[in-house]
Amino acid sequence: MSVVSTRLSAAERRQALLDTALRVFSEGSYRGTTTAEIAREAGVSEPILYRHFASKRDLYLACIDEAWRRLRSMWDDAITEASASSEFLPAIGGCYVSIKDAKHRVAEFWMQATLEASDDPEVRRFLRRHMREVRDYVADVIRRCQADGTVLVERDADAEAWVFISTGLLGTIGRRLGGLMDEDDFQAIRDSRREWLTGRS
Repeated sequence: MSVVSTRLSAAERRQALLDTALRVFSEGSYRGTTTAEIAREAGVSEPILYRHFASKRDLYLACIDEAWRRLRSMWDDAITEASASSEFLPAIGGCYVSIKDAKHRVAEFWMQATLEASDDPEVRRFLRRHMREVRDYVADVIRRCQADGTVLVERDADAEAWVFISTGLLGTIGRRLGGLMDEDDFQAIRDSRREWLTGRS
């Protein structure tokens, strides 16, 4: 149990609740997780949780946003630390596509939401917007690489960004099925994609 201190500010309490919800949802499922369980794990009452999140759905969507904020921060750092634009896509791919350390991943939450909450029109609208936002980020990275000459200009950046995202979803499916693919399979995908994007093996 991660106890949320009563001395936390409202913003700190909300973040602590998000941290707990990210863990609990990722260890369980959207449908199978209750706000009572999350509140208990956070060391607060449900009424306190509901002061910050109007419903389980609102909390879940906030978790998806938070997972993306964390991933985007990792991507920003990876790009900043890269010595050349040729390293951008491998660097962000390493944060997103690896089959290891699957907790709190954006694609994991997308998959849960699609499988367990896609009958909710608000969830569908949210996921469409959210996935397009991630697509836009990746497409911008690809365009930066194209401007530097490290990705072929004839490749469609938006289409390639969707392919990048779909690889992460494939990894998520593989994790859920338990052993569909291993790191060698993903390395083969990375090598093939690099050759396609750059024209170089």
